[in-house]
Amino acid sequence: MTDFNRKSFENSNAKDAKDAKDKNTSWWSNAVVYQVYPRSFQDSNGDGMGDIPGITSRLSYLADLGVDVIWLSPVYKSPQDDNGYDISDYQDIDPMFGTLEDMDELLARAHELGLKVIMDLVVNHTSDEHAWFKGSATRDGQHDDWYIWQDPREGFVGGEPGAEPNNWGSYFGGSAWQWVPERGQYFFHQFSKKQPDLNWENSDMRQAVYEMMNWWMDRGIDGFRMDVISLISKKYDENGLLPGVEGSLIEMREAGPDGYVNPFADCSDGPRLDEFLNEMHRAVFDGRDGYLTVGEAPGISTERAVTVTKPENRELDMLFLFEHVDINTYGPGGKWGVTEQPFRDVRPCFKKYESIAENGGWTSLFFCNHDQPRSVSRWGDDSSEEMRVRSAKALALILHMHKGTPYIYQGEELGMTNADYTTLDQFEDLESINMYHQLVGAGVLTPEEMMAGIKRVGRDNARTPMQWDDSKYAGFTAGKGESDGAGVDEGAKGGLSAEPWLGVNANKAVINAASQVNDSESVWSFYKRLIELRHESEVVALGDWKAIDEDSRDVYAFVRTLETGDGEGYAEAESEDSSSAEKLLVFGNMSGDEVEIPEQTLALLEEARAGQASENGREWDIAITNETDTVSLNEQLRAGTLNPWTAMAVRV
Repeated sequence: MTDFNRKSFENSNAKDAKDAKDKNTSWWSNAVVYQVYPRSFQDSNGDGMGDIPGITSRLSYLADLGVDVIWLSPVYKSPQDDNGYDISDYQDIDPMFGTLEDMDELLARAHELGLKVIMDLVVNHTSDEHAWFKGSATRDGQHDDWYIWQDPREGFVGGEPGAEPNNWGSYFGGSAWQWVPERGQYFFHQFSKKQPDLNWENSDMRQAVYEMMNWWMDRGIDGFRMDVISLISKKYDENGLLPGVEGSLIEMREAGPDGYVNPFADCSDGPRLDEFLNEMHRAVFDGRDGYLTVGEAPGISTERAVTVTKPENRELDMLFLFEHVDINTYGPGGKWGVTEQPFRDVRPCFKKYESIAENGGWTSLFFCNHDQPRSVSRWGDDSSEEMRVRSAKALALILHMHKGTPYIYQGEELGMTNADYTTLDQFEDLESINMYHQLVGAGVLTPEEMMAGIKRVGRDNARTPMQWDDSKYAGFTAGKGESDGAGVDEGAKGGLSAEPWLGVNANKAVINAASQVNDSESVWSFYKRLIELRHESEVVALGDWKAIDEDSRDVYAFVRTLETGDGEGYAEAESEDSSSAEKLLVFGNMSGDEVEIPEQTLALLEEARAGQASENGREWDIAITNETDTVSLNEQLRAGTLNPWTAMAVRV
């Protein structure tokens, strides 16, 4: 485990001394995590595919940005049916990414720079090429029940239409059941047919998972991000039968227009989830310090998230919740049919997330990841360069000023936008391609509607190669001797360039790291200042959160307050006044229009006004803002208005 070279706020998530003693939960309260999608981050050998040595070559860039933790999407051995989320060997590195020795080198270099590294852990399912599954498919006597197997429906021949155990549909399209002739049964897969779900009811399987996790922890990683971990406990009836199978006491819900029933409600936040997570904690993490566990948790409510993330329950440190990215996605076309997701609808979701931390748990803060479109294209304004920069900064400020642990997805710190693809053959994402054929084929969406949906929310929007510079392939893959000036270590590049595995966004000429790292007004530099503020400001890391002006259409406003000197587990305040409080007013115009500052925010601004210009010419003590023109800033606040995409945090 590595230690940080920065300020530590003690007992940030401990409600009493026992909590603080039992588990150190302080370090990630003012940490920032950066997600790396390896195949799109940096290619070191010119084959067009990002790799581990490429990531190692860019660690100085991440250290300079100021992040604390790197989360690696899967680099395990895999057939790559779902870009590595189909793992065939948990204890080996896929040759496309490098070797175990390369991974060891990355860990050593990251730890030298004070960076922690957590790995993506995918244990809801494996690849169908994993040795466990091969043994289970042939009934080898050890792995027989490590996956979820069912007989064909009575009166049907296995493998023929209608013989599936029930009519669950895969999230990636088609049936969620796949016939295996040599075993004479179907296996269940929520995702691709090459991603069979593990049977978490089997204790031997669980122990094998925990042994693998300990192997990685002992090798030097700093924790795990757990993929769809909320889906591991399925719902069975009292006889151990899944919904809708022969003899089950649980009836199936109504099928959708594609003829399938979505299995999500019967797989998410199942009855044994807490038990499994607690068992995992005891088997892997008890006795260890300085680690991080974060669970991807679709289907978990904010109330349940408190239970899962309370330190005394010993399950997970924090969760990714998805209500804010699922707004308006429940029609027949799902997320593909959505035409609008206004940012004002996001605000109530974050109010719920903040309640997790206020009630003794902890929360993750994110807009982007490898499965989501770029936030500046989704909620910001990428119609012009000026608005792209302003809205990217505004979104960043609003997110990072919440209580919780912020996550940055690669390129988000540059304000990268959605892909500029126009035809289906430019996309590689299995989900997008499969759902195009299923929904268009079923007449749910027209080809034009489906293409618009893929361009708007398809996963490849986040997976285009990282834009390091304005060269042909954006510095993602480059020939020997080329330099991008964006923090690449010596010896990172060499050989001839192959075309990247996924097309580079044409706006690389304008949006790239080389043009931003030395520009004090760039999106990158703004993220750097936000990270520094979280590191240094106790009210940002630990302060209570309260929404204000909730009726405002376009202004998102909240207050962060930290009672100092109260002896309630916070670090000792510099002030001797035990009744004092540090207060931060955060607000932003999250629209492209000039708007009036709403009433409560305006009143707090009047309270905070210094009465005379400060050394930098501002009339308020502003912790951070994306408004670079001091005269304009003062004029806006005096007039009680905000220009498009203006956001700030003001000390009150």
